[in-house]
Amino acid sequence: MDLDLAEEGYEADTIHKLTCPGEPLTSSQAFMRGHGTYVDNEEVIASVAGTVERVNKLISVRAVRTRYNPEVGDLVVGRITEVQPRRWKVDANSRQDAVLMLSSVNLPGGVQVSSFGVLASYVTSILRILKRRKLESDELQMRTFFEEGDLLVAEVQAFFADGAMSLHTRSLRYGKLRNGQLIAIPPVLIRRLKSHFISLPCGVDLILGLNGYVWVSKHIKQSQQEGEEAFDAEAVYSNRNDDIDDATRIAISRVSNIIRVFGAHFIPLTDTSLLEAYEWAVEQEYDIRDSLQEDAGEALVATVIARS
Repeated sequence: MDLDLAEEGYEADTIHKLTCPGEPLTSSQAFMRGHGTYVDNEEVIASVAGTVERVNKLISVRAVRTRYNPEVGDLVVGRITEVQPRRWKVDANSRQDAVLMLSSVNLPGGVQVSSFGVLASYVTSILRILKRRKLESDELQMRTFFEEGDLLVAEVQAFFADGAMSLHTRSLRYGKLRNGQLIAIPPVLIRRLKSHFISLPCGVDLILGLNGYVWVSKHIKQSQQEGEEAFDAEAVYSNRNDDIDDATRIAISRVSNIIRVFGAHFIPLTDTSLLEAYEWAVEQEYDIRDSLQEDAGEALVATVIARS
């Protein structure tokens, strides 16, 4: 592969070509090496398998399968792995565990509001002053909020000096997850959307974590507490699932299997492609157990690609 033949007139150009480790890409005298490359004998050589990307004179390789690389503001789904003094450790499918501080969660008796609305930013700034202070008793009952194995949805708030993510769940849409199941796919398949909370017409809600963790659960109506000054802590931190009827269980299982098929065939996950795949699976009357068979998966992927 010789990237010196690429057009030089573009200031920012992305070259979508697959490469493998050890393959020479270009001369190190004409280009600078980026992530996923190294220099040997004045040549830029790929160190991972993936797509070659060029920005001006910078050559890098984006790995096909890699750990999640977080950014501030990302929505992530994670699992509590450890409870420590004033903090929880969270597996967020990254290079190291994320951290959820006790000061970054909603506590009973605090003043909380939804993150929606025209005056949201102004109200949030006022509530930072009014928010209840964390007490020693809160630290003693941390496991009543989150304990090992609990799943949660949170937002990346900042980074510590060692690169670990600092999460927060201060929005009413964030917090503990119930009534569903977790699916893991490569993070690169999750595209950045305007909203990562998706409700399908089949009565299933999706949370698309940018870290590759997808939460599939029964549909829950918009909280009546949005905009109010308090929240039901017992309901928010409850470990008990709601009653789920058979039809909803079937829908959750079908959507989950479709996501697994997408991950196995490396198909980007969007609400449109999911809905098309779900409607096709219902039309074909596939049994849920058969939807993961190789022939059924290939037929589903071919249909989605043809319609896209």
